[in-house]
Amino acid sequence: MQLHSFLLAIVSLAVTVQSFWLADIPHQGLAPYAGPNSPVFRNVKDYGAKGDGVTDDTAAINNAITTPGNRCGRGCASTTMTPVVLYFPAGTYLISSSIIPYYFTQMYGDASSPPTLKATANFQGFGLIDGNPYWSENPNWVTTNVFYRQVRNFVLDTTAIAPGTAATGMHWPTSQATSLQNIVFNMPKGNGVVHVGLFIESGSGGFMSDLTFNGGATGASMGNQQYTMRNLVFNDCGTAIIQLWDWGWTYINLSINNCGKGIDVSANSDGKQQVGSMTVIDSTIVNTPVGIVTAWSPNSQPATAGTVVLENVVLQNVPVAVAGPSGTVLSGSSASTTITAWSQGHRYTPDGPTNQIGAIAPNNRPSALLDGSKYYTRSKPQYESLPASSFVSVRGAGAKGDAAADDTAAIQSAIDSATSAGKVVFIDYGLYRLTSPITIPPGAKIVGEGYPVLMAAGGYWSNMNNPQPVIKIGATSGQAGVVELSDFVVGTQGSQPGAILFEYNLASTGTPSGMWDVHTRIGGFAGSQLQVAQCLKNPGSSAVVQQCVAAYMSMHATKQSSGLYMENTWQWVADHDIDDNANTQITIYAGRGLYIESAEGRFWLLGTAVEHHVLYNYQFSNTKNIFASELQTETPYFQPTPNAMVPFSVNTSLRDPDFDSSCAGVGGNCAASWGLRLLLDHVLDHRGGENCQSRIVSIEGASRNINIYNLNTIGSLSMLDRDGRSIAKWQDNVNVYPANIAVYRSG
Repeated sequence: MQLHSFLLAIVSLAVTVQSFWLADIPHQGLAPYAGPNSPVFRNVKDYGAKGDGVTDDTAAINNAITTPGNRCGRGCASTTMTPVVLYFPAGTYLISSSIIPYYFTQMYGDASSPPTLKATANFQGFGLIDGNPYWSENPNWVTTNVFYRQVRNFVLDTTAIAPGTAATGMHWPTSQATSLQNIVFNMPKGNGVVHVGLFIESGSGGFMSDLTFNGGATGASMGNQQYTMRNLVFNDCGTAIIQLWDWGWTYINLSINNCGKGIDVSANSDGKQQVGSMTVIDSTIVNTPVGIVTAWSPNSQPATAGTVVLENVVLQNVPVAVAGPSGTVLSGSSASTTITAWSQGHRYTPDGPTNQIGAIAPNNRPSALLDGSKYYTRSKPQYESLPASSFVSVRGAGAKGDAAADDTAAIQSAIDSATSAGKVVFIDYGLYRLTSPITIPPGAKIVGEGYPVLMAAGGYWSNMNNPQPVIKIGATSGQAGVVELSDFVVGTQGSQPGAILFEYNLASTGTPSGMWDVHTRIGGFAGSQLQVAQCLKNPGSSAVVQQCVAAYMSMHATKQSSGLYMENTWQWVADHDIDDNANTQITIYAGRGLYIESAEGRFWLLGTAVEHHVLYNYQFSNTKNIFASELQTETPYFQPTPNAMVPFSVNTSLRDPDFDSSCAGVGGNCAASWGLRLLLDHVLDHRGGENCQSRIVSIEGASRNINIYNLNTIGSLSMLDRDGRSIAKWQDNVNVYPANIAVYRSG
């Protein structure tokens, strides 16, 4: 008996599996404006889903999303007031029609054992997950207004649907602050298959990473304004990627294997190309007859449409690297070859344009930015190996998150105690008022639940002439250490003209610190006190409503800081009220966007966007070692009335632009926010961007080794200025909607 009991104990120990911490922690998230009976965290099994691979779980899953009836579904424009984090334990969930995540819904599977959503043979719907359903002739939500949503840790399986029946794994026309991560698309393989893994027809993205597509006619068929996509794997697809249309797109670390075609960017309509530009770097294509299909030629219409830039693309048994309308443009090899650097489109090296196709000199990649021979990247940590006891809740530490209480002390206490104990801070959903700065010490790990908001509130940040940080990452500039931050938002409540939302001080000299899905949102949401009632747009008026001067700067990386990896971060000054069902435009003033003046650099910006700041969106000063992929910016919608000279005065210590002097003799709407301003003596490596104004990108000073691939600008007379002189005009570089420069080299 004793031996028998001992053996049973061993067997029991061997089969014990630790569940994902997110399922086990106490769930105390509070949505202050959602009303009663609207929990933030929801486990689909609590709503009747079985996950047994036999029961049809469609109704139970959709009920978990839609309950109660005040959530933002059919006919609702947008809202932040009814958030839901929908959790799926491991299992197979049989579904017969689409799962529809309402606005502000996050869908998370068990990261340690991703669940499967498996379509029945008679499945009906446009995607196992339909992120924006056609309940009328148009998608339910305006695709450029679908923000703050995530889907991660799933297997989407359409193999039970007949191969010749149209089927789509996911329909996902969305925009900023959205992400897909760690998803596998399983489809039938072979001739006659018409399944598509991922379909996107419009929007203004965005970021995706760690997706795998197996089988299907097309792995991903996509059209959107811009995207950064990283770590996408395509196996045995008819065509890995069909690019339906875009303004600019960057692929990093693609792996295309055993497909009929790799990437098809040849889309045409009425004789005009639909794809603006594409950049592919650090990628591989294997056992695929044609790597890239393009419609570009020296006589393309529009002039720069179909621009392609390739860098460090490895081919193995790819006979045709690039095929054009008349046949092979770039030969591949039946063995192994590497495209070091190659482009088709307009080049400025440093002057132009020259319309060229062929090899280009590869970038001089700074070793500080590399992991081996590739640019450093890192996926968002999910801490799947940690137990629930390794997490410290801010509400458990006494924070309220009700948009009314002062939560400063409780949140600082939770951060300090968790970090000293080697634990992870969990910010339960809520709106947390801060009345003095929060300091995040070295070693901190912080993760939010469904985009909680930390808001500067009270009088501490009221003085524009004495700006102060809201969140300090590191106590002082140059403090050594590393942090990991993910899934939360920092904003302001009311007028905070002296608020710098993030101040990054850490010197992360080895492994860089990381920010994943961490955003700033200034105004335009319930609880911000910067909505339609306070800040309604008054077109043509130069009057500044002081109550709507909301922040000084979104983020400042100080001189002695270094080593920060930023992925899918959106620093947004709201142009409209998300919680007004008409999406009414508002006017909010925030002075500066992302300012990096790190002497050492080592910054990676993947899929970032900075929008609607008065003076500039991105500014890099006397720094080096920066890699940026698909920067996306917009000028404030109210400019030029008033223009960028109000309400913020020039701060010379921060090297603010002085429009008084720089606009002399320029003419037009000169005093408008810069999209990207480089004040450099060192190194920058940049990919992409979209902007709106008369001057948009400025390079100033004795800069060197500045490499820009696929610069896209919209509505700007000058695309690129060097030391006050325009060197590229929009009319010389017309694209599908923006103007495009394939390659710029500083010379």
